Amino acid sequence: MIPRIVVAGTSSGAGKTSVACGIIGALRARGHRVQGFKVGPDYIDPTYHALAAGRPGRNLDAFLSGPELIAPLARHGATGADIAVVEGVMGLFDGASGRGELASTAHVAKLLQAPVLLVVDAAAMARSAAAIVHGYRTFDPEVDIAGVVLNRVGSEIHEQLLREAIEPLGVPVVGAMRRDERVAAPERHLGLVPAVERETRTRAALDALAECATRYVDLDAVERLARAAPVLHGEAWTPLAAGDRRARARVAIARGPAFSFHYTENLELLEAAGAELVPFDPVADPRLPQDADALVLAGGFPEVHGEALAENRTLREEIAAFAAAGGPVLAECGGLLYLARTLEGRAMCGVLDIDGVMAGRLTLGYREAVAAADSPLWSAGDTVRGHEFHYSTVVPGEGTDAAWTLTARGRSRREGFVAAGVHASYLHTHWAATPAAATRFVDGAVRHRASRVVARA
Repeated sequence: MIPRIVVAGTSSGAGKTSVACGIIGALRARGHRVQGFKVGPDYIDPTYHALAAGRPGRNLDAFLSGPELIAPLARHGATGADIAVVEGVMGLFDGASGRGELASTAHVAKLLQAPVLLVVDAAAMARSAAAIVHGYRTFDPEVDIAGVVLNRVGSEIHEQLLREAIEPLGVPVVGAMRRDERVAAPERHLGLVPAVERETRTRAALDALAECATRYVDLDAVERLARAAPVLHGEAWTPLAAGDRRARARVAIARGPAFSFHYTENLELLEAAGAELVPFDPVADPRLPQDADALVLAGGFPEVHGEALAENRTLREEIAAFAAAGGPVLAECGGLLYLARTLEGRAMCGVLDIDGVMAGRLTLGYREAVAAADSPLWSAGDTVRGHEFHYSTVVPGEGTDAAWTLTARGRSRREGFVAAGVHASYLHTHWAATPAAATRFVDGAVRHRASRVVARA
């Protein structure tokens, strides 16, 4: 396992993403090949890591993949890198609700045997920062809080007061990031706005963060801490477990501003199973990629880009025709909304007899899922772990099979839709622990290609 450091926060909003991206960019400017990871199911923060590092962002989620795959996934993702920077989720000890430390940043740090940099939002405090650091340091002695990064520090005097208060604890302050308006990132109802929607401005903000980290963070100390992480033996996870095959099906995969939520490992598993991934942008492209054998409609923000999606009538009709012909379609969350008749009154693809509306409240949490019907990815009865995170809901019609039986905190409900070759659901799934899903999906794409050849003959 390469040198590694976990950037954790005292809470959501403490500045983990700013500090992590700043350190990633500053280390990259030093000539290092840096791999960014995000603890938890978040799709958006890894898009910032990817721009800062110049490598795909990746997730480490001990609920979705299981604790046993955290270190193997980290080894796989860090292949070819010199150092790994792992950004935490929420507060350091916040994990899967009702399951103790499971899937928390602290849990992942222990699984990786990685030192932790604790980010403290110091904007409105002085000596109280020491009490916070003391509490976090002593709460779980197995978590190695090796340093502190003070964020949103107002001045040199403010920094001096903070350092003097924390010094007696014996935890080094390795950084004191100043407030900087250049690095403010706009937020939306699911968190930060994805980097793909404002790439030019995001790159400018990331450059400013790297500059701030170079100036205000002791990067030599960060590197020393990362290199002090013990050797962690074991094998790397590999997508080739799903089958090392030549490309044998073309899978059209929605990209662009409306559909940007992808787990890197899922894409690698599809390719390992024989998929040629062909991107298209439902906002701008009037046609599906030529000879597409299957469709992946990922999560994202179709509600924000609803007008442009509605105006792209030729693509909507082509997707509806593809689904009607039995083509394999995976639609997660935003993709589910795109397959509806309407979304907030705007015409969508009309594949499913449902209408999407913004609910005004958040549905959020990990789910235990059992496949309720056979679909392009799952056999009825298959068990999967997933995550829901959406502000919308759908008003269903009649006669469509559910995709899942979901269970959380002892309560079960039916969710999603399976119709012909379509699997559409709010549930986001990470396939590292269930690679057969990718193989099944590509196998279905191959069969669909063969059926079209027969029909044309």
